[in-house]
Amino acid sequence: MLITRRREGEAIVIDGSIEVRVLEIAQGRVKLGISAPGNVPVERKELRLVSNQNQAAMLTAQSAFAKRLLQPPE
Repeated sequence: MLITRRREGEAIVIDGSIEVRVLEIAQGRVKLGISAPGNVPVERKELRLVSNQNQAAMLTAQSAFAKRLLQPPE
């Protein structure tokens, strides 16, 4: 993990093609701009976590539904 300090307008480059630039610092918040090639997905971590949770819930629901379908009638 790289730990560095950057000021507004400064940037870091990852793997020669991904640039992370500090756009604004205000009231304890930092606004970042990320430039990456089109084949590199850039997404917020919390959205990825929610998506993974939704997929897991869907698989669980499908599994429970399939089990009910396969149970012999009582």
